[in-house]
Amino acid sequence: MISQFFHAWERRLVAVDTNRLVRPFEWGLDWIDAEPGPDETSGRRFEQFADRAMSDPDWFTAAPCQDYSLQGDVLTFPSAETTPHPENNTVRLRYFPAEQKPDRRRATLVLPQWNSDPEAHVGLCQLLARVGISALRLSLPYHDDRMPPELERADYIVSPNIGRTLHANRQAVLDARRAIAWLAATGYERIGILGTSLGSCLAMLTAAHEPLVKAAALNHISPYFADVVWEGISTKHVRDGLAGSIELDQLRRCWLPISPQPFIERMRKTPTLLVYARYDLSFPVRLSRQLVRDFRTHEIPHQVTVMPCGHYTIGKTPFKWLDGYTLVQFLRRHL
Repeated sequence: MISQFFHAWERRLVAVDTNRLVRPFEWGLDWIDAEPGPDETSGRRFEQFADRAMSDPDWFTAAPCQDYSLQGDVLTFPSAETTPHPENNTVRLRYFPAEQKPDRRRATLVLPQWNSDPEAHVGLCQLLARVGISALRLSLPYHDDRMPPELERADYIVSPNIGRTLHANRQAVLDARRAIAWLAATGYERIGILGTSLGSCLAMLTAAHEPLVKAAALNHISPYFADVVWEGISTKHVRDGLAGSIELDQLRRCWLPISPQPFIERMRKTPTLLVYARYDLSFPVRLSRQLVRDFRTHEIPHQVTVMPCGHYTIGKTPFKWLDGYTLVQFLRRHL
């Protein structure tokens, strides 16, 4: 009865957004600098590219940046990746310095969920600042002021265009690493990262490749990017665009470089909080439990919290308070 209640509530909350578009399938080989060909040839080329990306230690490495600009509470700098959309090429963040002086040594980079609005996670950032941890909220690629005018939703970061999705999520990780470099240059010695939903996936990828990250709080989890898109109710319109053009096994291989599972071993030195929701229909619970098992199998230091709600209902009272408290307390302990 409880699961039926939450599942019905989740579906009602998903149905609020009526502007989800089913976009056509595209390999998007132009996003990975590969010549297009027949579907089978394009698929093989993409899988080969994914294999090369997985074995390239610098694929998630951003060149150093000197062009940071802080105006009031807004930090901007050029993205390490240039896209055809000028708005998306400038990274935008909001800075919430810790209220408790003189402790400027602790900071957390916050990555909100897919299709978050500009105010998403601002309350969480303010809470972190109140307890002595400065917060830096990153607008993900194609979100907020980075959204091209032809979009109503941040479709370009998760879509049936295989190459663009890969490119956009890599861009997010490179942006996050540049943001962390700014925090370190500003004088922060203990830097954490916090991500929710899509932001959780990106936060783990960042933590796995950025040695400056000392703790990671991951809010909604899955080992594989493709499986969430394929099974989650939030991404049904994306799955509809993929249908008939690619199967899950191949999609998983193509998007493996932006999935957490291959990088679990790299989290060995990073205390990690894994949070999932018991009645989640967007990040299916079996996927969340699989990532927890993977952490246990590899004996990676971690803490698990299971929220008694769903993916969307975690943003409702009282669950949002319980979730926020769990995330903030973990970061207070480990930073």
